[in-house]
Amino acid sequence: RIINEPTAAAIAYGLDRTGKGERNVLIFDLGGGTFDVSILTIDDGIFEVKATAGDTHLGGEDFDNRLVNHFVEEFKRKHKKDISQNKRAVRRLRTACERAKRTLS
Repeated sequence: RIINEPTAAAIAYGLDRTGKGERNVLIFDLGGGTFDVSILTIDDGIFEVKATAGDTHLGGEDFDNRLVNHFVEEFKRKHKKDISQNKRAVRRLRTACERAKRTLS
């Protein structure tokens, strides 16, 4: 049987085993390229998706891009040098930003 992502997330976090009675649950799914939000009702181990919405143009990559752009500007402000055309420097900065994002997640 195939289930949708919000239900899988709720099961993974054990939300079907906590508490008694009907409960409403809000599930956030921030992926690499998308952001989805779903509202589920859980009652006696039965999941019902009440609503779902999302943005297919918002995700982890967008955060990476914002961080890289911020630090390129910060470097320009502090050192009076624009590294935005230096592919190697930008690649190293992106790797560092991705690592920092994962560490803070």
